[in-house]
Amino acid sequence: MTESASWIYSDIVKEHFLNPRNFLMGDETKYQADAVGVVGNPVCGDQMKMFIQVQDERITDIKWKTYGCASAIASTSALSELAKGKTLNEALRIGPEEIAIYLGGLPKHKFHCSVLGHEALAAAIENFRQKA
Repeated sequence: MTESASWIYSDIVKEHFLNPRNFLMGDETKYQADAVGVVGNPVCGDQMKMFIQVQDERITDIKWKTYGCASAIASTSALSELAKGKTLNEALRIGPEEIAIYLGGLPKHKFHCSVLGHEALAAAIENFRQKA
């Protein structure tokens, strides 16, 4: 089987999987997050943790950790790029479909990975608003 035949994802998914953006390396307690959101089910392997820094209702920085497959990693990486610099309300409007489109599509059975990223970001924003 050739490499192109065995890889079912777009080149953009592959790029975000192999070179994830805004991934939080190391000890998460050393990152000064204003809020954190966690979603997923560690039993099935998909869990996402989103860390945001906010100033004047705008996401100034975003980091994440994802435990899951290539789609989960790529979706969260893409979402972090899409959300950085947006207001909280603008970031909430970044839906799973927009993440999948940005990535050049996801297989139907992997679309839930973009949903989890969206939910993790929404949970982080809710956490921020509860603290305010």
